[in-house]
Amino acid sequence: MASPSDSMVTLTTPLNAVHRRLNARMVDFAGWDMPVQYPTGILSEHRAVRTGCGLFDLSHMGRVYLRGKDALALAQECCTRDLSTIRAGEAAYSVLCNPEGGILDDVIAYVLGEGEILFVFNASNRVSDVAWFAEQRDCVGLAVDLVDRTLETVLIGVQGPEAQAVVQKLCTAELDGLPGYAFTRADVAGAPALVSRTGYTGEDGFEVMVDADAAADVWTNLMDGTCPCGLGARDTLRTEAGFALYGHDIDRTTNPYEARLGWVVSLVKSHFVGREALSRIKSAGPARRLVGLRVDAGSVPRQGFPIVDGAAPVGAVTSGTFSPTLRQNIAMGYVPVDRSAPGTRLGIEMRARPAGAEVVSLPFVPHRSRPRAKM
Repeated sequence: MASPSDSMVTLTTPLNAVHRRLNARMVDFAGWDMPVQYPTGILSEHRAVRTGCGLFDLSHMGRVYLRGKDALALAQECCTRDLSTIRAGEAAYSVLCNPEGGILDDVIAYVLGEGEILFVFNASNRVSDVAWFAEQRDCVGLAVDLVDRTLETVLIGVQGPEAQAVVQKLCTAELDGLPGYAFTRADVAGAPALVSRTGYTGEDGFEVMVDADAAADVWTNLMDGTCPCGLGARDTLRTEAGFALYGHDIDRTTNPYEARLGWVVSLVKSHFVGREALSRIKSAGPARRLVGLRVDAGSVPRQGFPIVDGAAPVGAVTSGTFSPTLRQNIAMGYVPVDRSAPGTRLGIEMRARPAGAEVVSLPFVPHRSRPRAKM
């Protein structure tokens, strides 16, 4: 399948017409025509997720199935995490690394059963991820089919403290006992769905995947009691939660240990792509670390703004925003390990005028997502 950049055709989700009827402001994002905000505005959408419930179209994210007797073996070869410990009906966050330990993507793997795993990729990496999985499959000689169902399905995020109540009234499965990073198959608003207790906002919530022809009806039913939210609120929410965004906080030039993602690297596995490099990095210790920064009053910090210690540059902002919850500017960025302790005073150069900043522990806003099931 050709990538959007190859074909120069902007892709649309099955909910595109719905967003336009809701007067969303649409932007090109990773080759997709996506809503960045609705008339209520980003601040209102953000607060809805923190206090009630927000509804997101996540259908630009890649949804690719590994099917066949060697599905788990391929997943193990490509992922840093040990997926053999994840039971059917559970999902796991992981990263894909190149042989040098650089991050190719961060992903969620859903173990559907023996011989079937669903991967959710970042939109900008879907085509390259599929090609990379196929390359590893063919190199090792594994029996796995890669089935890309991104364009045939929709993924709807329902996030916030009222998310369970919103989904439950439309869902045939009992959701109260569903732990974090677990999923079930059920009907939602009459449509067969995969319902997972996952999200990237720091709040409790669900992600509902249904076939494209059911998209508008399911979305409309979920709108009752929720606020439609765009990419703008999704970014402020994930930044407050301290979650890395591919292309900003993580990419091929970063490794899991400096990105505070060492917890998804399972060196106990005998082999996976990047294992040797990551083992060396862990032994030596990272030279820099991704940190959170609370920024003094002034302009909003943006990606690429220099982080300074006095007059000396020590890093750069990878993500920055105004936090609606904290009512303060916040940022993330990489700094040397000896300047990464909470309480360290640094600065950010913003349009040739520095603003003071203090290193703080992540997340900026405590998570309220449902805990995982105990093994």
